[in-house]
Amino acid sequence: MDLVKIAEQSFVEKRETPGFKAGDTVTVFYKIIEGNKERIQQYQGVVLQRKGSGMTETFTVRKISNGVGVERIFPVQSPKIDKIVIDKRGIVRRARIFYLRNISGKKARIEEKRS
Repeated sequence: MDLVKIAEQSFVEKRETPGFKAGDTVTVFYKIIEGNKERIQQYQGVVLQRKGSGMTETFTVRKISNGVGVERIFPVQSPKIDKIVIDKRGIVRRARIFYLRNISGKKARIEEKRS
């Protein structure tokens, strides 16, 4: 086994995260530290991809802010993430939906999975 994987398993505790994938709309509650004050900021958008594995796993969330697309990459195991809430499950056929960057308006809607 790889020595880096052994070190990851022994030193760092794994956090439970909900099972989300590309196409899902999520709200990420992220801790912001400003000086000596701490607050929680919400970032809601569509998951474009999940990448990596283990402690290095990340996911990209895209939202539209004032008509401009904004993407942010979050580490899944970050201690700054308070919680992740899945708002909607999307139906997509791909694991990485970068085609959302090039389309706008009604074309950019993702069909919701009804449960």
